Amino acid sequence: MALLPARVLEAALTRCRSAPHLLLFCIVFAVLLKSRPVLGKKSQPKEITDSNWEEILQGEWMIEFFAPWCPACKQLQPVWDEFAEWGDDLGINIAKVDITEQPGLSGRFAVTSLPTIYHCKDGEFRVYDGARTKDDFLGFIDEKKWQNIKPMSSWLGPSSFLMNGISAVFRLSVSIRQWHSYLTEQLGLPAWGSYVLFTLAVLFTGLALGLILVIITDFAFSSRRPDPPPGYYQRRRLLERAHLTKLEEDELEENEEEDETEEEEAGGKPELRDEDFQEESLRRRFQGPGREEEDT
Repeated sequence: MALLPARVLEAALTRCRSAPHLLLFCIVFAVLLKSRPVLGKKSQPKEITDSNWEEILQGEWMIEFFAPWCPACKQLQPVWDEFAEWGDDLGINIAKVDITEQPGLSGRFAVTSLPTIYHCKDGEFRVYDGARTKDDFLGFIDEKKWQNIKPMSSWLGPSSFLMNGISAVFRLSVSIRQWHSYLTEQLGLPAWGSYVLFTLAVLFTGLALGLILVIITDFAFSSRRPDPPPGYYQRRRLLERAHLTKLEEDELEENEEEDETEEEEAGGKPELRDEDFQEESLRRRFQGPGREEEDT
């Protein structure tokens, strides 16, 4: 209801000369002001960033991941804004995430297509895959159709260790891209110079991390051997001597066996003694070569 015109107020005050009439007029005027509808601001989707994304782990949410350059996202945007106006009536929070400004969240929520819509209820995430009209969104929440969708596993949830790592990688890639733009556009370095700097930074970072890992490993798992018990080295020398003695005895036994084998093999042939050899030589010398031929 619009405010009363100034002429109407002036005429009413002129007629209300007595105190009772004036009091009655004030009461009626106050009631009219209270019953006048207030034109409030329409609800808008809440913007989720890396700094406040943990808010969606409490309560019920519908989150849209979009990009300004995406045609399908542009087509969905007015529908999503109309759906956000029903958030208070449905008792849910309507939000959106611009992945061009929040690349870490796109990695944390494993966004592979645009637009992607998630339903979240007290930390349980489900991917909305229905029609994308306002009535379908309202029916999805009002009729609790999200209960028919299997929630994401905990190790793929945005707060898991795996998704935290993926989010960090996405943020690092964006930081590298920004540094590359700064070096080439602001400082005027050639592209190859920027690549060389990044390569050196990666090498030195790897060396530093390797050194830290070696120090931690050496501190946690010391390579120093404990002191041996008393008499350890004496017992060790005695064992080594006994082992050497055993080897010598085995070698002597093998040599004796070889000698016996050779004697057995040569047992059928008489050995020619030195005296017999000398007599045979003298006999052949006196007989001469002709005698030898006859004997032959």
